[in-house]
Order: sequence, then structure tokens, then C-alpha cells
Amino acid sequence: MKNFMLIITLWCVFLTGCTPVVEPENQNNKEVQETATSPDKNVKNQQFSVGNKEVIATKLNVPWSITKSGDTFFITERTGKIVKINKEGMKREDIKLERPLLVYGEGGLLGTELHPNFEENGLAFAYHTYGTEEKVKNRIVTLKYDGTEWKETGVLLEDINGAIYHNGGRLKIGPDNTLYATVGDANKPESAQNKELLTGSILRMNLDGTVPEDNPFPGSYVYSYGHRNPQGLAWDKETGEMYASEHGPSAFDEMNIIKKGKNYGWPTYTGDDHGEGVEAPLFHSGTDTWAPSGIVVENGILYAASLRGEMVRAFNISSKQQSVLWKDNGRIRDVWKEGDFFYFITNNTDGRGTPVPEDDQLIKLELKDE
Repeated sequence: MKNFMLIITLWCVFLTGCTPVVEPENQNNKEVQETATSPDKNVKNQQFSVGNKEVIATKLNVPWSITKSGDTFFITERTGKIVKINKEGMKREDIKLERPLLVYGEGGLLGTELHPNFEENGLAFAYHTYGTEEKVKNRIVTLKYDGTEWKETGVLLEDINGAIYHNGGRLKIGPDNTLYATVGDANKPESAQNKELLTGSILRMNLDGTVPEDNPFPGSYVYSYGHRNPQGLAWDKETGEMYASEHGPSAFDEMNIIKKGKNYGWPTYTGDDHGEGVEAPLFHSGTDTWAPSGIVVENGILYAASLRGEMVRAFNISSKQQSVLWKDNGRIRDVWKEGDFFYFITNNTDGRGTPVPEDDQLIKLELKDE
């Protein structure tokens, strides 16, 4: 009988290893208890016509970020691979890290960003979780790509406090040629108001990992603070303004204009409630939930991936109007725009979605102004 039970146990373990990532259940954790969203609330008429939908890739495993070089996409999978996608097809590539990847809760292999000279030097940057479930950490590293695999070649910053939830993880190089990183509050809301800590902040560093001399707080990577769990970064190329998306506490998700050295209020303030010296959000979801992640900004429009809202939203920065760009593929993690073409990755295999057999997917749309 014991041998029979052992066989059954091993079989269950095998099956578990083949299933999508499942978030740990915690009925008391607000991150799990997302509120129902109202897609049409505050949404005006569609500003675009969307057509020519094309599925570029299928069966991605919890994809998290999109980067692109020439005609080639590189998609990170939270479970520890980078997927190369081009006209030759799709290839899942290994990434060799000096610290073992920890895939736990919302952690794992998160944001990546290609070096400005990637085509010449093969360098990139990655944000990943490591440590143990009892002591979760995050780090930012440099990678070298040899055409078939990725290898860590340097550490820009490590020992960033993490948790089962709220790790942030987005990396973007700004127009000033410095690297920005979003860091969540690591389930310790009060840490977001402590400028001596890295949690609950947007960080800024030189591409070699040093602190820029013109950062707002001398000797610190912190560029802005008072954030709960920011997961999107983008700049308007025309104005140079920086924007970020941020997960709220089961509601009051935010789109913010990010200003050097400013406080964004968490955990004291949410939504329209803000005190002296605290930046108010450009947009917020009120009592609904968007669960926003990756964003892009172009021609005064902020496009945001929405996980719980299961759509791509378009925010007109000047008119303050919102519209739904797309809502037919479930949870959406990241977005990318080039000219009239708009790309996004779904995130239905992350344990919170309802995946179809082809999930997750990289999808291309053609946009036209109406």
C-alpha cells in the first residue's frame, strides 16, 4: 500500500511540474481579492479602428516583458526562459544566472531591456527574483547574448527586498540613457515612504550600475517613491515626460506622470486623496480594478496592458478620456508599438487567468486613427 501511495505522490508531482504557474492562495491577501472591473466606466468612444489581427507566437509560458531588436522579438517568461521570435519561428533560449532564479508568487524572470548598442555588443539587462520563499530578493544584472543563449556578466544592483507579491520588475532605458527600474513595496506598505529603502520606488542608475550624480537624493538610486507596485514605464518622445502604471490595493490603480524626487503617496493616499507634497495620479480606476502592467506612450496617448481588466486601455493625456483598444484575449501583461502596428502579450497562464490551448500569445494589431 505504501508503495502504491508513493507512486501516486510522484505522479502528482510530475503533473504539477507540467502545469502553468499557480499563484499561492491566500484568501486574506488583497492582491488575490481583485474587485470586479467595469470596462465601460469612464470610457468614451473608440479613438481607433483596429484590424488585421495576427497571432505571432503561441504557447508562451507566463510571458512578462517584450523587447525587440530589428525584426526579432525577445520575450521573457517568468519561469526562466527568453523566447526569440522572428520570421524563422520561435525558439525558447536558456538564461544562465549566477544566483538561482526563484519562481514564487509574482516573482521570477521579470523585466528585460536591450542595451542601446545591442546589435553590436549583445548586451541586455534583466530583473529577476532570487533567494528563498522565506527571504525573497530581487536583483538587476547585465546579460550577454551569443545568438543562442544568455549569460549573466555583471551585477548592477542586488539584495532588493522582495516578497510573494509586489516585486515591481519593469526595466526601461530612458531618453537620458540611464536605466530605470520599478520596485514594489514587497508587501510592506510603510517602506514606500522611507527614502532610505529601495522598495516602493522607481530607481535610476547608470548603465554600469553606478548612481547618477544628478539623482534627487545624493548617493541613492531612488528617483521617486511612495509607490505600491509599479509595473509599467514609458516616455513621451515629444515632451520627454515619464509615465508609470501602478497596481492599487484591489482598486485605485494609477497612471502617473513621474517627476524627479517626488512622493506618490502610498500607503497614506490613494485616488484623488492626496496631501501637500504628494503627487496626484493622472488617471485612477476608482473602486474598479485595471491591474495595469506594461505601457507605451505615443502622440499624447498612453496605452496600458490590463491584467484584471483583460484589455488594452488607451488614455488621452490631454483630454483625460479613456477608450478600450482591445479586449478579446484575456489578461494582458505588456505592450509594444511601432508605427501603425501594436503588439501585446497575453498572461492567461499565470494562475489567475482562463487559458485557451494556444495561450499565452504574442499578438499584432494594425491601428488607424478614426
